[in-house]
Amino acid sequence: MTMKKERAGKLLHDELMSKHTTWRVGGPADVYHAPRCRAELLEFFRGLDASTPVYWVGFGSNLLVRDGGIRGVVIATSQALSELRNLGAGIIEAEAGVACTVVARQCSRWQLGPAEFFAGIPGSIGGALRMNAGAFGGETWNSVIEVDVLDRHGVVHTRPRDAYEVGYRQVQKQADEWFLAARMQFTENYQVAEARMRTLIAERKASQPLGLPSCGSVFKNPPGEHAARLIETAGLKEARVGGAQVSPKHANFIINTGGATAADIEALLAAGIHAQQTALGAHPQAAAGVFGDRKQRNWQGVCAQDLCPAAIAQATDAIALRTEQQTAVGRIRQCPGGAVTIPRQPLLIRDDKLAPVEAHRTLPGR
Repeated sequence: MTMKKERAGKLLHDELMSKHTTWRVGGPADVYHAPRCRAELLEFFRGLDASTPVYWVGFGSNLLVRDGGIRGVVIATSQALSELRNLGAGIIEAEAGVACTVVARQCSRWQLGPAEFFAGIPGSIGGALRMNAGAFGGETWNSVIEVDVLDRHGVVHTRPRDAYEVGYRQVQKQADEWFLAARMQFTENYQVAEARMRTLIAERKASQPLGLPSCGSVFKNPPGEHAARLIETAGLKEARVGGAQVSPKHANFIINTGGATAADIEALLAAGIHAQQTALGAHPQAAAGVFGDRKQRNWQGVCAQDLCPAAIAQATDAIALRTEQQTAVGRIRQCPGGAVTIPRQPLLIRDDKLAPVEAHRTLPGR
């Protein structure tokens, strides 16, 4: 990896990603760069060796970085891609680092809509584009007319909406392209009462654990079902591993109650996946991406005092995540005092960095 010169933005080595994710966990990135403008971002990107792994982060929601950290370069977009413009005729341009909540508020001021659903998305436009994020019945790509993307050679392209296959919480795109901005079409003279915005935000606060570190919703809802209901039915609501807990307020949230590791959170992710697979007979999909290297540890257990017998029965006695390289199996087993032990050792060991976890997770039967 080569860098031409010192940049005006932050350029840090071995930067802990726990400082930049909403779960407040994650090991060090080899290089972390927070450019101050789009031009600086492009200059930095084009100066990297073509073989350097590059990853992007907005506000760090829907993102679990493992304890071993990230090998490569992380580029933060929140300063460099922060412009939001009203282009007229109901069209706005939002860069990837703009907060979704800002889009909701500004579109209300501009009397453009429907855009109030963005108030329920706890991330940036870049992340919303990547996964077709939505809330309160609205979805990001319903309004997109075209996007600007950056390819691995440093070339910026403008692509129309129909260049992408979009579905529920997923967008099919070229692997080595990243979203820089989107232009969206809304209805003009759209009236959103401030009371309506306040109601939506209040509903979110009442139903979600917003006061503690989390990533937002952990799992995509299966067709005709709710992931939270399946997890709660399996007895996993309030389950703990180390400092991580399935939220007592909403079972599709995993919260960091203090001192959690990425391995703690990933163990609960695995339990949630297995519970849903047992109920559905199909493989559930995580909304949160799991990235980075695992920290090597000895196999040691941590008592999860709040896992009830129903959870043990539903989750069965094995949680496993397999890959073509190797498999690590963690067994839920009874321990003194009626608690259970879940291994802290990562349940999935891979050498390919930052691969979305749903692309390679499988959970074998008993």
